[in-house]
Amino acid sequence: MIAEKKKEVDLSASLWEVWRVLTDQERVTLRYNSVIQQFKRNEMIYCEGDDPKDMMCLLKGKVRIFKKGVGGRSQIIRMIKPIQYFAYRAYFAREKYLTAASAFETSTVCIIPMAVIESLIRANSNLAMFVIRQLSTDLGIADARTVNLTQKHVRGRLAESILYLLDCYGREEDGATLSIYLSREDLANHSNMTTSNAIRTLSTFVAERIIALDGRKVKIIDEERLRKISLLG
Repeated sequence: MIAEKKKEVDLSASLWEVWRVLTDQERVTLRYNSVIQQFKRNEMIYCEGDDPKDMMCLLKGKVRIFKKGVGGRSQIIRMIKPIQYFAYRAYFAREKYLTAASAFETSTVCIIPMAVIESLIRANSNLAMFVIRQLSTDLGIADARTVNLTQKHVRGRLAESILYLLDCYGREEDGATLSIYLSREDLANHSNMTTSNAIRTLSTFVAERIIALDGRKVKIIDEERLRKISLLG
C-alpha cells in the first residue's frame, strides 16, 4: 500500500497513549516515520499471509479483522475502533499474518514501521510495558471470544455480538441505535453462525421486542434482557 505522509498531522493527540511514554527525541522519531493513509470501504489493509511490517493505529472509521474459514466463509475475529492499535502481533511472533484486515467504512490509519517500534521498545521500558499490556488485553479478548463463540447457543452468540459492538462503537443520538451498520452476513460472520441462522435469530429478537431493525440499523429496546441472553448463552 502506498501512503502519503502528512506533516500537519498532530500525532500527539492521535496517539496519546504511546506519545506520553516517549522522550522528546523519540517523539520526533515517531512523527518523522509515521504515515497517515486513507482506506475506502471494504479496501484491504493487509492480507492473510503477508509479512508483518507495520504497527497500525485506527484514527477514524472502523476496521474488521477476519479470517477465511472452511468453504470460503469469513469469520470476523474482532472489530477495531479509534484509537486502537492492531497488526503488530505477528511481527513479534516472527510469523506471517494469520488474519486479514479491511476497512469496514472509510477509515484513516496511522502506519508506523515495526522496525522503528522495535528500536524504540529496546530503548524505552515504558513503551515495552505499554505494548505488553496491549498484547495481553488483546489475548484476553480473544480468549473470551473463543469461549463465547464455541460454547454459547445461537441466541447467546448473537446477543454477545450485538453487545460487543455496542461496547466498541456506542449508540447514536437516539440513545438506542448501534453506531455501526452491519449486513446480516456481517452479523453472522461476527457471531460464528450461518447467515440464515442470524436472520432467524434477529427476527426472534424483534418479535420478542428485544431489538428493532431498520435495514442495517439495530436498535436495542431491552438491553437488560439482551445481556441476560448473552450471559446465559
